[in-house]
Amino acid sequence: MEITNETAAIVTGGASGLGRATAEALAAAGVRVAIFDLNEEAGSEVAAAIGGLFCKVDITSEESVIAGLEQARAANGQERILVHCAMANRKGKTVGRNKQTGELTRFSTEDFEFATHGILIASYRLASLSALGMASLDPLEDGERGTIILTSSVAAQDAQIGQIAYGAGKAGINGMVLPMARDLMDLGIRVNAIMPGIFGTPLLGRLPQQVFDNLSASVPFPKRLGKPTEYASLALELIRNSYFNGQSIRLDGAIRMAPR
Repeated sequence: MEITNETAAIVTGGASGLGRATAEALAAAGVRVAIFDLNEEAGSEVAAAIGGLFCKVDITSEESVIAGLEQARAANGQERILVHCAMANRKGKTVGRNKQTGELTRFSTEDFEFATHGILIASYRLASLSALGMASLDPLEDGERGTIILTSSVAAQDAQIGQIAYGAGKAGINGMVLPMARDLMDLGIRVNAIMPGIFGTPLLGRLPQQVFDNLSASVPFPKRLGKPTEYASLALELIRNSYFNGQSIRLDGAIRMAPR
């Protein structure tokens, strides 16, 4: 897809980390960017810095997402690009032992359901609602109307202990990519997913230095955490290269996660 200053994009989770880097890269390419995030202060700052639009959106709420889409489209026009980075998650072992009491505990169905809504269902929600709007656009070269990039994880293939809900949700995203790409092929809408390894996002920046160093050393090469700009670079390539479709692509420095 050729992107111009007439192209509109939505980036979820754009207030920080992978989403922020992607929003910045798209804006630098001339794209009209709308950021969806719950962090109003940080999201507004990023949007102002890139000349974009901030929309306060809860990805777990159908009504909130629809309202955000209406706001973004009123300002920037119908998006041709969706990059979905946001998620909501809870972690825990299927069955584990309480360290204080020794009691066996189960990761609750409610917690698993919360993570499923925040990862898998939210991804379907954003992708399907965005695709519905993209279908109304005039086609570009090859009949392309839009492109959707979802954020999976290497945990989709080698989730660690305590990542039962996260691993299942991310694997679900991978499982959704190909059938969704096939569903949308007659409309000229492509669907891909990026599977990041360990990336240097603000969340990891709060870890102790020793833990941070150990994580970096666990990556085969290069021996460091991934940079959000590297995620953004791949996202732009997936947008520009129209022959990428139905793919879930690892971006991980060749890491394979150990059990813990």
